[in-house]
Amino acid sequence: MPDLLPTDLPQANPVDAAIISRRAVRGFLPTPVDQATIVRLLNLAARAPSGTNMQPWRVIALAGAPLAAFTTALVEAFPAETGGSERPYYPSPQYEPYLSRRRKLGWDLYGTLGIARGETEKMKAHVARNLQFFGAPVGLICVIDRKLQIGSWIDYGAFLQTLAIAARGMGLDTCHMAIFAEFPNTVRRLIGLTEDDIVLCGVAIGHEDKAAPANALVTSRVPAEGFTEFRGF
Repeated sequence: MPDLLPTDLPQANPVDAAIISRRAVRGFLPTPVDQATIVRLLNLAARAPSGTNMQPWRVIALAGAPLAAFTTALVEAFPAETGGSERPYYPSPQYEPYLSRRRKLGWDLYGTLGIARGETEKMKAHVARNLQFFGAPVGLICVIDRKLQIGSWIDYGAFLQTLAIAARGMGLDTCHMAIFAEFPNTVRRLIGLTEDDIVLCGVAIGHEDKAAPANALVTSRVPAEGFTEFRGF
């Protein structure tokens, strides 16, 4: 069965519209987003499901000069820090069907950017844009306590999804970014975290730059029939 594109799904209500229009935006306008908007967005995200109401999320929100200083220092640190994420994002070795999905996304994205296989310097430049939150005026660094277990990580995923949907409801766009977890020591040093803090991810927030080539990328999803066993219907 063919994968579904956003255009294949009907938008029956504003919640549907926010979910369907959410995507990883990789190019933002410099238009500022004020603190009051970010506070409202985070308060909405904090209504996400949380087992026994533990609320494991902790966020450092950066804008203006602090954001510029943070991203500049990270770009300068790349690629010297090679420690990698403290909690691996991918299995090792990777396997199907997940490996093919990841590879397709990567080469589709590089295709929009005009990056061919083996063009290492262009790939490094793209990593640098990642570390700059793709030019977004607001960057979040999401942190979780090292002692918390998988249930809290599941809760955090719900928080991040709620954040993204709430942002669409406000006319904003986001990109959830695992790359910041690849530089845990540098990130901890730059924003004053402790060894008890694990850098989970970053989130770029702002208004989409529709002229950015990367934003032409549209991903598909396996339909429900492809991952669900229906019983008793």
